[in-house]
Amino acid sequence: MKKSKGFTLIELLVVIAIIALLMGILMPALQRVRQQARTVACLANLKQWGLWLSMYAEDYNGRFMQGFTISNQRAVQVLWPYYKGDDNILTCPNATKPWIDENGNTTGMEGTFLGSTSAWGYVQLSGLPKRIKGSYGVNAYCNDPPKGSEPHSRPAADFWRGPNVAGAGYVPLWMDALRYNGVPLQTDVPPPFDGAQWNDNAQIGRYCMNRHQGFAGCLFLDFSARKVGLKELWTLKWHKSYNPAGPYTKAGGVQPSDWPDWLMPFKEY
Repeated sequence: MKKSKGFTLIELLVVIAIIALLMGILMPALQRVRQQARTVACLANLKQWGLWLSMYAEDYNGRFMQGFTISNQRAVQVLWPYYKGDDNILTCPNATKPWIDENGNTTGMEGTFLGSTSAWGYVQLSGLPKRIKGSYGVNAYCNDPPKGSEPHSRPAADFWRGPNVAGAGYVPLWMDALRYNGVPLQTDVPPPFDGAQWNDNAQIGRYCMNRHQGFAGCLFLDFSARKVGLKELWTLKWHKSYNPAGPYTKAGGVQPSDWPDWLMPFKEY
């Protein structure tokens, strides 16, 4: 009799089981690679913003924009001629879906655990030809406000009015954010949960969200870009009189129990 060729049911089940096992091993690795690629793309975006901010300062005698307390002087407004409303360059690849869609409808993401992976906007700012969204924000101390218009009544001497300063590599300039600007203080408390709505009285929280596995992308005043640990945010030199050894740092005596549960697993600085 002629013997038929083919797989038995047992052989097929064994092959399927092996494929499933391999997929189970490979999927976490592929997910990590995908996350790393998005982080690299985020840092590339930040480097591009560094180029534009450098060009802006060169065009204005080494000075930055005047800031949000002056009409049409937010960074996202004055830099429009460079990025031209391109959502891709204005958003981190891990945070592209906005709180409000292009038609003004709320998406329900703002202030929820999804807030860390969402973009602010769409918003219509004066002087811009269309509504914009973004997931980066400027350190509002990197502005050149006229005397008497400093945000939150901060001392005029606190501001980094241009990039040519000592220690620029420790000064945040433009980074992952829940808002297009922020005015941090060393006493700011951390957000109660990842993605919590930004707080006017604790504005480091605008930059503290888990988009990159315990890190945030940051462009510094020397126009270098790197990942910053979420707890490291409290150790950066946000303004000229900012104390990088404040109460939420190792040097300031922070205890593990002082952090909200979601931040506890991350490295202390």
